[in-house]
Amino acid sequence: MHYLSDNLIYLRSLRKQTPKQIAEHCQLNVSTYRKYENGKSLPRTGNLLKLSQCFSRTIDELLSLNLKEADKQVPDNLKGEKIRILPIVVDETEENEHVSLVPVKASAGYTAGYADAEFIADLPRFSLPFAELSNHRTYRVFQIEGDSMLPIKAGSYIISEYIQNWETLNKKQPHIIITKDDGVVFKRIHINEQNMLELESDNKEFDTYTLPLNQVMEIWQARGYVSFEFD
Repeated sequence: MHYLSDNLIYLRSLRKQTPKQIAEHCQLNVSTYRKYENGKSLPRTGNLLKLSQCFSRTIDELLSLNLKEADKQVPDNLKGEKIRILPIVVDETEENEHVSLVPVKASAGYTAGYADAEFIADLPRFSLPFAELSNHRTYRVFQIEGDSMLPIKAGSYIISEYIQNWETLNKKQPHIIITKDDGVVFKRIHINEQNMLELESDNKEFDTYTLPLNQVMEIWQARGYVSFEFD
């Protein structure tokens, strides 16, 4: 149990929330939660499970791993030096690359199957004949949920370009981020001095928060969007 209290304080700091907010989110009594952070009490199995689900970290990680130090590990693909094979779909000529569509209902599956060629091949696919999009880049379209990026509405489709080198992120552009725990996320982002990803919403009712880079699997820069709702 050596790391539990430090891990709880660290994970709460990433979300920039108060102990009361975290306790409510985890369905715990706030005074009980404070005791866990202060190291004055040890949670029973049921509450450990709640903390694990709340922070999207395993019980073993919460108890026996220094998460603050572990999260400092910079992923190999930060600079794009270790290029993995990105599954794509091409047309009959095998010269032109199709654009794969990830609708909301496929978002959870994409988190698990983003590197699976068969999964990508089963997604809807099409071509986008826009002059603004290069024939030499890889694009994917993600449907988004929620109101955090208003005026872009929930249900809109974000046309996105794959970013291999994360050091080239354009702060002015929103991005699609594929995360281990939160699935498909649409935010404005940049990497801070602590090698953490800061995620900011255009809708200021949503707080900016940070995410360790080792929790990120893919980053796609938004190039445009399609919406079927009019103001």
